[in-house]
Amino acid sequence: MMTIRKKDKVVVLAGEHKGKQGEVIEVLPKVGRVLVSKVNFVIRHTRATRTEPGGRREKEASLPISRVMLVCPKCNHQTRTKTDFLSDGTKARVCRHCGEMIV
Repeated sequence: MMTIRKKDKVVVLAGEHKGKQGEVIEVLPKVGRVLVSKVNFVIRHTRATRTEPGGRREKEASLPISRVMLVCPKCNHQTRTKTDFLSDGTKARVCRHCGEMIV
């Protein structure tokens, strides 16, 4: 079970962008990377097309999933999650600090 999902708030643990927070745009589980909004910008040089002019464009690049950690929306702590089973048998992510279920 992936502990980080799309639209989760995460904090960067290591590297040039250490300490920055952002929302997960996309999770790439096959390569073990995540795309976080407003973190890890790279410059992409693009050629002009009929519809768009060419130039330098900034966009987010992916980060290794091991360099980010989930931030609990209830207690606002960075946390590892534990997996609990609900009464109907489905899995749920739970914050280790406050014990609240993370949706």
